[in-house]
Amino acid sequence: MKVLLKQDVEKLGKAGDIVKVAAGYGRNFLIPRRMATEATPGNIKMVEQERRAQARRDYREKEAANLLAQDIVKLTATIKRKTGEGGSLYGSVTAMDIADFLSAHKVDIDKRKIQLDEPIKTVGEYRVSIRLHREVTVPIRVIVEPETEQEPESPPESEDAS
Repeated sequence: MKVLLKQDVEKLGKAGDIVKVAAGYGRNFLIPRRMATEATPGNIKMVEQERRAQARRDYREKEAANLLAQDIVKLTATIKRKTGEGGSLYGSVTAMDIADFLSAHKVDIDKRKIQLDEPIKTVGEYRVSIRLHREVTVPIRVIVEPETEQEPESPPESEDAS
């Protein structure tokens, strides 16, 4: 029996593949669980149309990601944090901090797309990758600087007229 897979099935194939399976396996397992349908000419034609539509959507998303990458590559994220001795930060710089910097510069990126293995915990310059699309990854320069403490301005001393 030939079936058309609707989703990836381990050791059998990926979604959209046409595979030959035992009749009982197809009828009693794959089709009732909606993992596959029978490979009729109509079903095959429908899957081909879906593939072409998905390819067009993917192309548009990739082009949009490339345009966004051109804007991001020009940016340098400068983040100031309180530091202790030796340049270590009291907190850390996370993907959320970088996403906030980008959104302040009118670039809306989900923090999950920022590939930061672990939070930055020391002062310095870093290169962080942002994965905009499965084929488009752009680096951003992140500079972590110590926060300078500004002395609070004291109110002007008034002269007593006593």
